[in-house]
Amino acid sequence: MNRARPGRDRRAQRVEARGGLARVEGYVPRVAVVGGGIAGLSAATVLAERGVGVTLYERDAQLGGRLAGWGTRLADGSEATMSRGFHAFFRQYYNLRALLRRTDPGLNGLTGLPDYPLRHRDGGQEGFARVPRTPPLSALGFVAQSPSFGWRDLGRMNPRAALPLLDVGVPEVYEALDGVSAAEFLAAIRFPEAAHHLAFEVFSRSFFADPATLSAAELVLMFHIYFLGSSEGLLFDVPREPFPQALWDPLARYLDGLGVRIRTGTAVAEVRPDGEERVAVAAGAGADRYDGVVLALDTGGLQAVVGASPELVDPRWRERIAGLRTAPPFLVSRLWLSRPVAGDRHGFLGTAGYDGLDNVSVLDRWEGEAHRWALATGGSVVELHAYAVDPAQRRSQVEERLVRRLREVYPETADARIVDARHEWRADCPLFTVGGYRDRPGVRTGDARVVVAGDMVRTGLPVALMERAATSGFQAANALLERWGVRGETLWTVPRRGRSAAGRALAGLGRR
Repeated sequence: MNRARPGRDRRAQRVEARGGLARVEGYVPRVAVVGGGIAGLSAATVLAERGVGVTLYERDAQLGGRLAGWGTRLADGSEATMSRGFHAFFRQYYNLRALLRRTDPGLNGLTGLPDYPLRHRDGGQEGFARVPRTPPLSALGFVAQSPSFGWRDLGRMNPRAALPLLDVGVPEVYEALDGVSAAEFLAAIRFPEAAHHLAFEVFSRSFFADPATLSAAELVLMFHIYFLGSSEGLLFDVPREPFPQALWDPLARYLDGLGVRIRTGTAVAEVRPDGEERVAVAAGAGADRYDGVVLALDTGGLQAVVGASPELVDPRWRERIAGLRTAPPFLVSRLWLSRPVAGDRHGFLGTAGYDGLDNVSVLDRWEGEAHRWALATGGSVVELHAYAVDPAQRRSQVEERLVRRLREVYPETADARIVDARHEWRADCPLFTVGGYRDRPGVRTGDARVVVAGDMVRTGLPVALMERAATSGFQAANALLERWGVRGETLWTVPRRGRSAAGRALAGLGRR
């Protein structure tokens, strides 16, 4: 497998933090970071590196948020690490990678998967390994190589409706398209049905949402990030070992060396103003005073803390937080099988049309712990994902259905005994609904002591998913550091407008 590429696109744009001191001098401010996921860890890292006293609160027993991992004992007596499932570390995740380089400068803990294959139940299949990476050849190459696009299909498309794809800016893309669903946008373009279901539906469901409820602005932003805004393409890396061992345990040791107090297993109950300059953070049996607080929580966690903090920021801001929505439930099923899957199976496969099965990962192809178990037992470790599950469905039936679909996708698994299984049901991802952008929180709140970070936060940059979490965490730290005259973290992003002058001109015609 290819080692993770450490560089960044030559057209990536640098976003400088405001100038100031390299570190705090004199009085040492104290900051509470509430939430130990990517956003909170990013904020805590930058603050601690500048000499700020940081206390990191995490409700769960382990760090990582939605990328946490924990130990479990399998039926055969072996120890394994369970998590909430596969995550792709795309090459455009410049700020997340900057965080990981604190403990792994060469990103040797990541390994590249050779392709991002997609398969539809009707027999259609796509891949991105051979697609050119330089825009606009990336998009043109995808169309030229894709079996989902025929010449007749191209003739039936509505090119004028597709013009917004050529010049994506933030927040302009939200101003233009947040009131339209992803499904409506694709229907207006008249994409071929096969391409609609195979490619764009897979991408929209990566937001844990059905295309009919997802804002078209988010889908178009994704198109910009991966096709027309960067030359990194849709290839990605994955950790060589489970998340704790590869990512968070080393970062926790790094933060400990910087003096960060890490309080796992400690939920924050309330945050309230304390005089004109400080805030009080109530957790456990008491409350501590800080000069600032970073709320780096998932949607439900943020709503719980803000709902219990009636003096925080202002009533309108609290109402907007209360109105945020979470995506429907999703399922991660990990199976330890008695037999291997076929040797030519991909480490990751996106699927469509398989009755709710959204992707299949063969973990022993790339994760060391799973690989060692497979070598020792002669079996394999397979993971199945189902997004945006109807809450009315019985969970046991969904779990059973995914296993049946696995045996359809990879028939050799039909004869494999399930040595053990773990099923993770969650419903805590943000839902980017049509028209919801204006009420999503920004990093700044109107109270200079209180900032917000997370993958639901408006950053003003073309970022999404894990990269939005890392970027907002850095921005939150930078906002607090400005108060004390300290220079924050430099950010990187794919270009904030379309890369092609001709494309921008065409998009301008479409807006007239």
